[in-house]
Amino acid sequence: MIAACTIWGLSPLFYKLLAAVPPGEVLAHRTIWSFVFFAVILIVQGRFIALFQSIASARSFCIIFFASLMIATNWFLFIYSVQVGRVLEASLGYYIFPLVAVFLGTVVFRERLVLVQWGAVVLAAAAVVVLTIGLAVPPWIALTLAITFGLYGVVKKRLSIGPVAAEVLILLPIAALWLYLMHSGLATEGRPGAVWGLDVTTTALLIATGPMTGGPLMLFSYASKRVDMASLGLIQYINPTLQFGCAVLIFLEPFTIWHAIAFPLIWLALAVYSVAVLRRMRAVKL
Repeated sequence: MIAACTIWGLSPLFYKLLAAVPPGEVLAHRTIWSFVFFAVILIVQGRFIALFQSIASARSFCIIFFASLMIATNWFLFIYSVQVGRVLEASLGYYIFPLVAVFLGTVVFRERLVLVQWGAVVLAAAAVVVLTIGLAVPPWIALTLAITFGLYGVVKKRLSIGPVAAEVLILLPIAALWLYLMHSGLATEGRPGAVWGLDVTTTALLIATGPMTGGPLMLFSYASKRVDMASLGLIQYINPTLQFGCAVLIFLEPFTIWHAIAFPLIWLALAVYSVAVLRRMRAVKL
């Protein structure tokens, strides 16, 4: 679990190496090579046919298609945020994701929150308001990352197939079509716009997006079946914390007074929420 969250947290360093590649092309390759990665794993496990069976019915196809849209949007925005120097905002999105997930749980699954948990949600909302007022623009990348990942989590509760495997299967034709349009020049005003194949390093990095995506997801899936939910939730904060460190200490992104107010509010909200979860877990065990 720690390994998975560390890879995710340091992934801005990897995607920064692909800053010269259009984010749409990076996303397309990430989809294709993730499918290759999961296909190999499922073939070894003897479950490859189950991947296609998971989208056999119209209902399951629609559910997975929606999940595909959510994860594709999430991936694209993260790649985009790295390329345009907004990793700090991306880290904010993954900080507030647990609280967005809690809110979605009350709306979709009618889960009940104690007063302390509602307080954490209000603190997170206050942090977003502070940034919106201070920067004169909503942190739309952070909000979209948190909401799309939250909605993806809601849908995944209804799916039995492994992590992202069915989603990339549905996205595969779209990714292949986009790369064809870029290579043929149909998507770039008549001139070939794809970076693939221009140099060995970039091509190797694009291929590496597959295991970079699939590897931590496999680790996370393995850990989530063996780690209690409280520990799972707390360890996940490694991801946005490392992203925050990459943004401020390595990429030297601007950290304004408004960030200095909003981020402690988020950290306080997460601390309050975590304490509430730990107390509930302890009460259940007793």
